[in-house]
Amino acid sequence: MENKNNPKIAVVVPCYNEEEVLPETIEVLSVFILDLMNRNIVSERSFLIFIDDGSKDKTWNIIETAAKKSNNIKGIKLSRNFGHQFALLAGMERIKDDCDIALTIDADLQDEISVVEKGIEKMVNDGCDIIYFARRERKTDSLFKKVTAILFYKIMILLGVDIVYNHADFRLVTKRILQELISFKEVNLFLRAMLPIMGFKSEIIYYDRKERLAGVSKYPFRKMLAFAWEGITSFSVAPLRFITILGFAVFFFSIIMGFYTLFEKFFGHGVVPGWASVVIPIYVLGGIMIFSLGIVGEYIGKIYKEVKRRPRYIVEKEV
Repeated sequence: MENKNNPKIAVVVPCYNEEEVLPETIEVLSVFILDLMNRNIVSERSFLIFIDDGSKDKTWNIIETAAKKSNNIKGIKLSRNFGHQFALLAGMERIKDDCDIALTIDADLQDEISVVEKGIEKMVNDGCDIIYFARRERKTDSLFKKVTAILFYKIMILLGVDIVYNHADFRLVTKRILQELISFKEVNLFLRAMLPIMGFKSEIIYYDRKERLAGVSKYPFRKMLAFAWEGITSFSVAPLRFITILGFAVFFFSIIMGFYTLFEKFFGHGVVPGWASVVIPIYVLGGIMIFSLGIVGEYIGKIYKEVKRRPRYIVEKEV
């Protein structure tokens, strides 16, 4: 950290169709940063940067208006909806040389911003490069979302993915982390696992997440499922190993069935093989083969995306 005693902080906020909550978000974050400036905790040159991820509503107009009124607010508009992770990356890459610390936070105001000051203190005093803000519990979630979220983290950890339990994308990172992040060139982006594998000094701070102030969640079940699968297949080869184990299990079962068939032929009591004994194995083996090909296909598809080296996002406007 270049300026340890008075670091310059950049707050990176990805936005997608957030017109209902965004004016309040800008106000809350602006007041928060101003308070840190007044108490000399962060530099007076600290700023907010909002990334419009191809919104269809008035999100960009709100960002543009706010940026014109304040020198501490910046905005980036992506040419289309590239996804939450790419919007975050766009903001982080834009500010990598222009701050000492970056805070990434969602626009819905559910994250408890008061814990950020404690995180900054740990960076300044303890030399941490990453501060993960993780939820203490999930009281504000519906039963379905709570169960699926817990299941997601447990499966990720079980499959060997290095991920912080109950941490989303609410975190503090130093300039060094931002600059190292540029060396990661993958198109299949999953920041929650990319940062832990860097290996720099980090710490977890727990907080209680609040109810959403306005608008609706941008992560319905379909998107949550796709995000989970993206994380699993981007950072774990466990599904491929599962196919191998499944293959051995089926092979072992086939040997047993072979011995059973021979036993019935030579020592049985005239048992005639039925329709079920033929059809069931065909369905079972066919299902296993199709399932296995599907998993292999997912990994091949990821390789296909990576080798094309297309831009991960495209910026349309900056303000």
